[in-house]
Amino acid sequence: MEPQHVINMIIGRTEMPRGPMMKKTKVLVVRAKRTRDYVPEGSISFNDKDAEGIIQPHNDALVISIHIFKSQVKRILIDPGSSTYIIQWRVVEQLGPLDQIMPAARVLSRFNMASKTTKGEISLPVNIAETIQQTMIYVIEREMKYNALLGRPWIHSMRVVPSTLHQMLRFPTSEGIKKVRGEQPAAREMFAVEVASPTQREPTLKAVEPTEGKDTK
Repeated sequence: MEPQHVINMIIGRTEMPRGPMMKKTKVLVVRAKRTRDYVPEGSISFNDKDAEGIIQPHNDALVISIHIFKSQVKRILIDPGSSTYIIQWRVVEQLGPLDQIMPAARVLSRFNMASKTTKGEISLPVNIAETIQQTMIYVIEREMKYNALLGRPWIHSMRVVPSTLHQMLRFPTSEGIKKVRGEQPAAREMFAVEVASPTQREPTLKAVEPTEGKDTK
């Protein structure tokens, strides 16, 4: 399914993962010098080849683009350290379904060194590598460097294994192991340390012209 638009543009309560549970998957990190070792079928592994093209050394976060609703949304932060899902109000506005936001005031603790109350929650289809999961996401109205955040509930529900080192995530499906590469330049731009005036604000990131979706398998 091709997106109609592209949107360029912390911690809450813990919820049990939603969606069907899949069989156990063994996770391996394989160094290049051990590529002759046997890797069981169905295992998720990373090796030095996966890191080719990545600027090294680095400490970059894992940032990807995924399809949400009918658009491709960029600057999605994959954060195993967060126990919630977050999406910006202005992103939902660009996606279109503002009328589907359900009132829900929840306090996010230690969000940007403070606490923030959500504006509501919305159920959206999250499509990653042609694997779709309906996901309830908290809506927040505040300037952030990322458009949305997917934390442990989504990671565990999808059985995703992220690797910031390799700037990639993998997850099991009925069709085999799928992978999605991170966008290191976007991560570096988002989290760059800048000297800004007190009145300087982040630019507003708007949807651009429709583009064809990319194959992430």
